[in-house]
Amino acid sequence: MSKRRELTPEELEWAARLKAEWNALKGELSLTQEIAATKMEITQGAVGQYLNGRIPLNDSAAMKFADLLGVDVGKIKPPLGKVFVQLSSFRNKAISNVDEAPSQHSSRTAPVISWVQAGEWTEAVDLHQPGYGDSYESVPDNSGPNVFWLRVVGDSMTSPSGASIPEGHLILVDPDRSPVSGSLVVAKLDDSQEVTFKKLVIDAGQKYLKPLNPDYKTIQINGNCRIVGVVIEAKVKF
Repeated sequence: MSKRRELTPEELEWAARLKAEWNALKGELSLTQEIAATKMEITQGAVGQYLNGRIPLNDSAAMKFADLLGVDVGKIKPPLGKVFVQLSSFRNKAISNVDEAPSQHSSRTAPVISWVQAGEWTEAVDLHQPGYGDSYESVPDNSGPNVFWLRVVGDSMTSPSGASIPEGHLILVDPDRSPVSGSLVVAKLDDSQEVTFKKLVIDAGQKYLKPLNPDYKTIQINGNCRIVGVVIEAKVKF
């Protein structure tokens, strides 16, 4: 049997934050580890191990605990809270000439599509025709008429610090919004059948697609790329 690795100081801090929020609120919320396990659909043993810092608190578990306790996820796992703050900053720079979007979603929905479909999106005659979305998710009231959701694949936008949008997150893409330097965009390269998710950087007239993960290379674009849309929201879907 392999030995379980020791948690890093940062992971131990997250566990301590979680334990503090749990201890402060469990009485008010009438929570036990057994009840928490049922509500979060994980084992009671996992609840205890997260609370006592025996296993690292992943993003999914942090979001579940935050929802259970009714607190901002940033109080438990600060780097995850920064994801939403940083994305909001990116969005505000890209849409500085319009009012801030309301935080609540309306009854409108948009399809969750594949990366290959995203590359063909602007050529579709009916953007909401049957078969384009395996599922549908709600969108903000001020979203454009042609928005769609993509599920992030890979870790090129996972950053060890600052803004980070890990694999599995859903991103809302607006093909009708004009990108500016600093926008998070979905783009299609001429030599690819699929699209890529990166940060658009414009420097001295030259355009680049920059990953948030420093282990990946920045891509210079010079007419060999089409911006499919601007990312205006990201969320975790359990």
